[in-house]
Amino acid sequence: MGKIIAISNQKGGVGKTTTSVNLSAALGALEKKVLLIDFDPQANTSSSIGIEVNIGSKTIYDLLENKCSVSDCIYKTKLDFLDVIPSHIDLVGIEIESINMIDREYLLKNSISEIDSKYDYIIIDCPPSLGLLTINALSAANSVLIPIQCEYLALEGLGKLLNTIKSIQKIHNKELIIEGLLLTMFDTRLNLSNQVKKEVKLHFNEMVFKTVIHRNVKLGEATSFGKSIITYDVSSKGADNYLNLAKELISKN
Repeated sequence: MGKIIAISNQKGGVGKTTTSVNLSAALGALEKKVLLIDFDPQANTSSSIGIEVNIGSKTIYDLLENKCSVSDCIYKTKLDFLDVIPSHIDLVGIEIESINMIDREYLLKNSISEIDSKYDYIIIDCPPSLGLLTINALSAANSVLIPIQCEYLALEGLGKLLNTIKSIQKIHNKELIIEGLLLTMFDTRLNLSNQVKKEVKLHFNEMVFKTVIHRNVKLGEATSFGKSIITYDVSSKGADNYLNLAKELISKN
């Protein structure tokens, strides 16, 4: 069985989608078989990896609604070892549509159970909220990776996320662990970045990844071209950061 990692933080703009796409691509470049699940209705992960959802395309929404099998909504990417299940704006309605369902917190877990052994890693990009979709992702996952932006109020709201994780551990998923906290958008020129780094390491110590994701223009450029940093510019600082993160993740596991 592959390891399922949810990438979650209810704060927006912390590098969650960037990390989901580029960590998946980096693991794929290291010849680990990876499935990336876009679980955010905004579908930014799908477009960032070059998957266009057209009329009739099967997405994670169709899978949760039992309108298709899991194999029907898996798409190949330009990397041999990386597959994607894309998202769609319709996913935003799943919370209301499933209100009377029994075990609605396990929709995702049940939907992917037949293919989790086919991959070394399944990466889930969660929406920037602590609603039903994130609860589904955490209930399905073995661990959660939390990106933290190296900016003012970086730790704001982290307590709520950690409390949600504790609740999930207690009620829905006793096996869930915190994979680690990942510092993103680090700028060596700013004292603030160094202060945030010091504060996070002081509070969370061994839970913090040694790898830090630096601010890098190429990361933004890659997204606009619908490519991972690995296929866009493998020699860039951003690619180097995410390859190091992938290696650290593999060595931990």
